[in-house]
Amino acid sequence: MVEVAGSVLSLGELLIDIIVSDGSPSLVEAEAFVARPGGAPANVVVALARMGIRSGFCGVVGADPFGERLRATLEADGVDTTRLRADPDAETSLAFAWKDARGDGHFRILRLADRGLSGVDVAAARVAERAAVVVGSVGLSVQPSRDAIHQAVREARDAGVPVVFDVNMRPSIWRSMDDARAACRPVLDLTTILKLSVDDGRALFGVDRPEKIVDADLGSAEQVLITDGGRGSWFTARGGELGFVAAFAVDAVEPTGAGDAFTAGIVCRLIEKGWGPLNEDDVRFAAAAGAITATRIGAMEALPYRHEIEGFLDGHA
Repeated sequence: MVEVAGSVLSLGELLIDIIVSDGSPSLVEAEAFVARPGGAPANVVVALARMGIRSGFCGVVGADPFGERLRATLEADGVDTTRLRADPDAETSLAFAWKDARGDGHFRILRLADRGLSGVDVAAARVAERAAVVVGSVGLSVQPSRDAIHQAVREARDAGVPVVFDVNMRPSIWRSMDDARAACRPVLDLTTILKLSVDDGRALFGVDRPEKIVDADLGSAEQVLITDGGRGSWFTARGGELGFVAAFAVDAVEPTGAGDAFTAGIVCRLIEKGWGPLNEDDVRFAAAAGAITATRIGAMEALPYRHEIEGFLDGHA
């Protein structure tokens, strides 16, 4: 493991992905599914652990077989689960995932135990002692998890801990996009690193061109990453030029988790360089992590190890 002061802490949803396995482009036609461990914030810390970065997870699952499976999965990769709570009065959350005809991933989340993340959970997680905090937007869609994530972000910034906001806009879980924007704003205003997709930019800011997204009100973000699946990714530091890294050409099997692997790759590189400005090599590392993940049935099980990323990059020099 890389030696850093404290571990990276991710807060939010840990769930079971119910993935369409018969190639159907929507839930309307789908007849076959597989159940696999997932949840964007949890995927990030598992990927970080596989890259050699100490990590932990704070969230809520049900006191049920799926919850037991998820805890064991995280622990098998060395992720600290001491702040993962099992709620005896709730069932573990589920997310249906499928790939459309274009190859882009889609999700429909059934929010159950994960929405119970509370301020008490956050207080016990000792945010101020972490190397970084990673949050997403799913946990912001309901209470009490919304207030809990806002609390975690405030505690992190008060302590000088970098906040990574990995936006994962899922329209089906929001009453409206206005509600989504209002819930995300307090996080944006305290964010250090912002990662979002072109689709996320369209939902949050009403623009879908990378050069327009970076001109939107991105709060306190010091560095911004914009992804667009197999079409590549963009990056910039505040006030700097917009860089572009082309996507690696791979035979994609399942996109679920690829964006989370990308986020983990960025966090890994930032930690190793002391949170200095990102460069093309950093983004290529993250893009390689995402590309490898997309070639496997995911999400969590597909996340790559560091030696796989380095081997992949050697083969694409």
